[in-house]
Amino acid sequence: MCFIKREILILLKCGNNNPEHNDQIVLLFKMATTVKTVAVEDVNVTFEDQQKINKFARSTNRMTELKDEIEAKKKSLQNLEDAGDDIMMLDDDALRIPYQIGDVFISHTQEETQDMLEAAKESLKDEIKGLEGQVSSIQEVLSDLKVQLYAKFGNNINLEADDS
Repeated sequence: MCFIKREILILLKCGNNNPEHNDQIVLLFKMATTVKTVAVEDVNVTFEDQQKINKFARSTNRMTELKDEIEAKKKSLQNLEDAGDDIMMLDDDALRIPYQIGDVFISHTQEETQDMLEAAKESLKDEIKGLEGQVSSIQEVLSDLKVQLYAKFGNNINLEADDS
């Protein structure tokens, strides 16, 4: 920025009505107006500020973990729904269907297996709702911390998530 101002002053001091100089001055003025200057303010970071920044980082990490867990549970829920659909398509009601409980497969009737699948789906849905509730409460905390930290530090702090 200083270089551009210096060049403009040199061209203006020449005093020539040379069209080439006028073009250079116009170009330098355009460059001067498009150059962004970043004013970095010297803001003291207090212990409380550092605690808020740390809480923001921990909360962001926790929210990411919860979202990953929600996705895994949704995938499991979809698998249970697919299994239920496949069982309904079976023609033979006397056929025993193996159902995994822990590390063991236990054979049940089609009706018993459907009931167990429904119970497992309801349990997963409840877990997903609980996790989503935790995510929303963390988002409230994060938005409150963002307001506080941006109010103090302005553009000197970046609290936006990287999408890389």
